[in-house]
Amino acid sequence: MPFSKSRRPNRRRWYVVVLSAFVFAGCGEVPQPAAKTDSSDQKGKSANAKAAETRRIMFVTNGDAPFWDACQAGMQDGAKKFSLKDAGYQAVFVRNDATVRGQIDKLRQYGTQSDVAAVAISVISPKNAALADEMKKLMAKGIKVITIDSDLDRKLFGDARTYYIGTDNTKGGRMLGLCVKHLRPAGGDYVTFVGYNGAQNAMERISGFAAGAGPKFTTKDSPEDRIEYRKAVENTRTALTSHPSLNTLVGIYAYNGPAIVDVIREQGTRSKYTIVTFDADPRSVKLMGDGMIDAMVVQDPYHMGYYGVRMLKAMLTGDDADLAKLRKELPGEKDVFDTPLKVIVPDKGSPLKKEQFPKDVEFHTLGAFRKWLEEYGLTGS
Repeated sequence: MPFSKSRRPNRRRWYVVVLSAFVFAGCGEVPQPAAKTDSSDQKGKSANAKAAETRRIMFVTNGDAPFWDACQAGMQDGAKKFSLKDAGYQAVFVRNDATVRGQIDKLRQYGTQSDVAAVAISVISPKNAALADEMKKLMAKGIKVITIDSDLDRKLFGDARTYYIGTDNTKGGRMLGLCVKHLRPAGGDYVTFVGYNGAQNAMERISGFAAGAGPKFTTKDSPEDRIEYRKAVENTRTALTSHPSLNTLVGIYAYNGPAIVDVIREQGTRSKYTIVTFDADPRSVKLMGDGMIDAMVVQDPYHMGYYGVRMLKAMLTGDDADLAKLRKELPGEKDVFDTPLKVIVPDKGSPLKKEQFPKDVEFHTLGAFRKWLEEYGLTGS
């Protein structure tokens, strides 16, 4: 769904390192208690009472990557736009350590803290029963739980969260596959590079890519790097050596595109490969400008954070009317709210055209996309 001016939030952004204001056993997640004041200081008492009433909405990532910078910015803007503070809430952004254990431990911690009102989490392992169980425990305590960016397996654990807000990853994968289909009509062999093959978003993107690319393309491998950049580079080198027939390299996570290009530049083999990637890592934006990436299918993490705040505030305040409005703005099925997709191509020379893609997918040249990033104060998406 294209972005209209009416949907765009106020662009006055103050970049605040949210976590620096919170310290708890090294986790950086719990606000320090307000200092005690003299009983005669009525203003001080009022300030402390207000602080005590403030409850937290936690945004928990799967790992730490530039992709999440845009989501955090959207969360901060959403908190301002939708007057979160006036409603007695504050949004806190928490970057996980790229492990399921890290997410489970955080959820357990939140269950013991009375000021936690809601949690939005990007799930690493969609079939992990222990993770789903912790989410259910939070819901049983009255804490609102949604997923963003990456969902649980809905058939197994659809009752472990109320809504999912983020990309239709199967559709996103199809769009990346369509890019390759038109970039290399004769087909070929490809490898998908990914953080976790078992993550729901990864599985959907990879299967979607195969469907979009069509029968002329054959997958050779899908090595996972567990969100470690060095491993992503190593996986690329190994794939090029192990599969000499490759002509297409596909980045499934944001950093995979730059990792692929690092190896291609090292080997001086750019002319042999079509290179496409999911997401617009800040490096990928520059690399496309340098002629090293042929196409990007870009999610909208900014609006995942922005509308995630709106959704959770509506859930916490019982504002069903606003949830209904949000449903109209972000279509999806039942408990799924889809954020828009963009296809980004180089400014000159690309065979990719807008009419090759569905009408609800935005199509931009790199220059136009850079202007969009600037408007929102972002470096990537």
